[in-house]
Amino acid sequence: MSGRRLPVRWRLTLVYGSLFFLAAGILVIVNYFVVTRIVSRPISVGGRPVGPALPPEPADQILFRQVAVEVNAYKNQVITSTVVWSILATLLVGLAGLAVGWAIARRVLAPLQKVTETARRLSDSTLHRRISMDGPRDEIRELADTFDSMLERLDRAFDGQRRFVANASHELKTPLAIDRALLQVSFSDPALPAGLRPVRDELLASNVRQERLIEGLLTLAHTERELTDREPVDLSDLARTTLARYQEIEADLRPAPAMGDAVLLERVIANLADNAVKYNDERGTVSVRTGSDLDGAFVAVENTGPTIASGMVSRLFEPFRRLDGDRTASASGAGLGLSIVRAVARAHGGTAEAVPRDGGGLAVTVRLPRGR
Repeated sequence: MSGRRLPVRWRLTLVYGSLFFLAAGILVIVNYFVVTRIVSRPISVGGRPVGPALPPEPADQILFRQVAVEVNAYKNQVITSTVVWSILATLLVGLAGLAVGWAIARRVLAPLQKVTETARRLSDSTLHRRISMDGPRDEIRELADTFDSMLERLDRAFDGQRRFVANASHELKTPLAIDRALLQVSFSDPALPAGLRPVRDELLASNVRQERLIEGLLTLAHTERELTDREPVDLSDLARTTLARYQEIEADLRPAPAMGDAVLLERVIANLADNAVKYNDERGTVSVRTGSDLDGAFVAVENTGPTIASGMVSRLFEPFRRLDGDRTASASGAGLGLSIVRAVARAHGGTAEAVPRDGGGLAVTVRLPRGR
């Protein structure tokens, strides 16, 4: 199991500093041997060498002995001073090398930092941004250019997706609206045989299901990207408006200021309430709470429905996923309710989580960043 590695800037600094220390250490060793060799040369006084071997003349023995002692002491002092000052110089040069290495690493990594900051600020609404790095065409410049090319391809892909969603919204919803109008007009004749009335009702119900499915898919496609335009909203006000048409829901609505799109957030609360009522059991308890805490604004919806396994909860946020495992559109819905909830929450920089309740049912909590 490998430990956490140091940042690249620190590693480059250590490499540069180590090289300085190594070079200074080699110079110290070379300097030591050179100085030792120089000061170890024999010294002559009056043509006679001064050293441990004393001269034969008795009168000069004391003088030569004193000179030899002084010379040896001076040699030792020179070698000791050379070693001490060389080590001190090595430390100073090494510390200077670390400082230089830190500055050089910062300068070398500055372009990479620019790439990182650009990538961190990107979303599908800011893919038009480019690094546009200047300077010589080196490895970092090639990396930046490659990143710009990737952004350009992503920008074209997202733009094509947005155009497709806009076109699909018109091309799919308009024919269904026309079909519904034709059905209503064709079967509005009072003389319509009684045997055809169930067919009429089934066709109209099928038309409504298809419209809900398409509307859900388009909403899901629109919300699976970060919002750029936000306004102050209060989840308690949105919940109060949404829950006005429900009689069986217990509400505890406290101020929950947030920033976002009021229409989408109202759709989130409506989807949560619809799901809670739809999948409730005979106990018939549904509660909605809004409020604000240290983690931001939240809306929480709970019901007393059937028992749900913990491993099944995360799958409920997948498109077309239902508790009964049926992945086809039905009269009860298209199976996109919680998928839209999660997509809208993520688009607002928030989260959507669900946990099974003891005794059955589900508790879904949507959290958003706190508003101003």
